[in-house]
This record gives sequence, structure tokens and C-alpha cells, in this order.
Amino acid sequence: MADTRTILGGGIEIDLGALTRNYQALDRISGQSLTAAVVKADAYGTGLTASARTLYHAGARFFFVATPDEGVSLRRAVPDAHIFVLDGLLPRTARDYAAHRLMPVLSSLAQLGEWLEFCLAQSQAHPAALHFDTGMNRLGIRMQEVEAVREMLDRSGFAPQMIMTHLACADTPRHEKNGMQVAFFQQIMRSFPDIPASIANSAGLMTSRELHLQMVRPGIALYGGRAVSGRPNPMAQVVSMQVPILQVRSARMDETVGYGATYTLGRDSRLAVLALGYADGFLRSLSSGGSQRRGGQVAIRGQIAPVLGRVSMDLVAVDVTDIDGRVEAGDLVEVLGQTVTADDQADAAGTISYEILTTLNGRFPRRYVNVPDGVEID
Repeated sequence: MADTRTILGGGIEIDLGALTRNYQALDRISGQSLTAAVVKADAYGTGLTASARTLYHAGARFFFVATPDEGVSLRRAVPDAHIFVLDGLLPRTARDYAAHRLMPVLSSLAQLGEWLEFCLAQSQAHPAALHFDTGMNRLGIRMQEVEAVREMLDRSGFAPQMIMTHLACADTPRHEKNGMQVAFFQQIMRSFPDIPASIANSAGLMTSRELHLQMVRPGIALYGGRAVSGRPNPMAQVVSMQVPILQVRSARMDETVGYGATYTLGRDSRLAVLALGYADGFLRSLSSGGSQRRGGQVAIRGQIAPVLGRVSMDLVAVDVTDIDGRVEAGDLVEVLGQTVTADDQADAAGTISYEILTTLNGRFPRRYVNVPDGVEID
């Protein structure tokens, strides 16, 4: 039998025209810098194949993924892409990276040593990047190891494709951490004067030309998410989502809604129960608990309907008492779109739009619209 949600209607819509416009807008901002595209996590939940092909069509030639498996999938989708793997080199896998023309972002002396050994054994300088930790304390070669890296490269004759670092607080442009990390990275760059460098993610690209360097690597902004905290989001919305109403019911004042009886109605109400839950990526943290805990919301004909009570695995109730016009089973409601954005849902859930988009991997079909001519989405 077909998926019930397919039968009922609704689903996730990916606007590839909007994705194209976002890339082109960011590319204009980046000026003379190369504009790469970050397509990890299934292109932020939009579908790796369709989104990567669209971005390539728009002009992107350099791509970043998180894992080598993502890199292999991307290679199949976009055979001519230059692909960096942010997780670096997994032990004893150099041959596999090279076979798929993947460039590991090397983040330790051990990874660099293994890659150089492989290149020497192959008598071929397979390209890779070097990732330096300038204060985030995730992946990255430490500042005190720069000289050791320089010596290893000098002995081998190998030159990396690029050096890079990652800002911990780029979404808060005035945070003092940004200046510290930029200063540290400038020191590192002086040790590699002829190697292209990259520091800017979406937020860095959008807030400071000083950070553009030779390559910028936007991610969330491509997909319409807010990159810079406290500022209006100028990017076009790429992802929209609609789900069907299963039932509309009346409820009386002082009755409760949902698991745990966490929401008590303060008036006689009309509730719409939606075919939507945390199994579909609508986070449980979008639950509401009365005046003390405002949750997520959806939109019906452009009018806001707030979540009432807990989000469960398959269902969520919303308040349609104040919606103008008739609301009935089978109607579609907007979960993401122009009225309620991924940023809006993220704010309500106490998270970021990255999580909202990358968790939309549940039971709803995904449909592509405004597909550029010449782009095959499979």
C-alpha cells in the first residue's frame, strides 16, 4: 500500500529556482573569491543529488561534504565536482578517497602523515586540504603544530590544495572570539604564503569582506536559513512543507490536550489534529504547555494556528478557533513556507534552522519545483 501521507496529500517542496538565486546572490557578494557549496547532511535535507546538480548548474565547482560516503554519492551526482571531505581522513582509507577523487580536509599530524605516505607510495600528489584549529576545539591541527606541518610538507614536496579554519561565533559578528581566530589564522597563513585559504561560512561571507580570502563556503544560507543572529534573513525560502488535517474537533474550556495533560484550554476551542509528529522531523521541543511554554505554529491560509500540547510521534494538535473560514479534514496546512519559516520554527524550538531542515527526513514525499533547464533530478 502507498504511504498514507502520500494518499492524504501534503509533503515537502524544494524550490530549486530559489536555491539557484541564493547561490548566485552569495557568489556576487564573495567577489573574486571562489564560492563553494556545502552539501553535507543530504544538502541540508533538500536532497543531495538534485541540490548539488542545481548548484553546479548555477556555477559551483567546489563542494564540501562531511563524510566520505557523502562524497561518493556526490561524485555520482556531479562527476566533475571538486569535493572536500570535512571529517578528514579515516585511518587506512587513503586509497578509497583517491579512487573517488575525494579531497580529505586533514585535521591532525597523523592524518597528514598517512596521506603523505600514500602519495609517496603512489608517486602522485593527490590533493587535500589542511584544517587548523584556531580556537573551536573540534577538529583541526593545533597552532603549536604548524611548524611540524611545515617540515613534513617540505620533506615530502607536497603542497596542500587549501588551508582552512572554522569560526566558532561567525553568526555573532561582534563576538570577540572572531577577531582572535582571524588573528591566529593570519599567523598560520604566513607559514603557507602561496596556499589558498578559506575561513568564511555563510555568516562570515555575509558580514565581512576580510573573511572572503580565496574561497568562501556557504551552507545554511544557500537553503534559505538565517545565517546571522539578530538580523533579517535576506535569503529566498527554499524549503516548504504542507501536511493534511486528519480531524477537526471541538473541546471545552479546562479540558487538556495531548500526552501528559500539559496544556489546559482556557476557552472553548476548535482543534485540528495534523498528520505530523516528531517522526517526520517536527521536533518534540515544538510542544506547548500553556502560557509558560509557547510552542511551534503552522499556518492556514496565511493565518497562524499555534501548537497545543505535546508533539507526539505521528500527531500534533493546533488551535484553529480564530481561523477565518471553514477548516476541515483534508485541508493542507503550512508547516514551513512564507508564513512560518524554518527560522520561526527553530526559534520556537530553541534551536537553529540547520536542525529543522536536516531532520525533515520522515514520511512525507519530497517534490522539486522550478527545476532549472538542463538539471536532472532523478
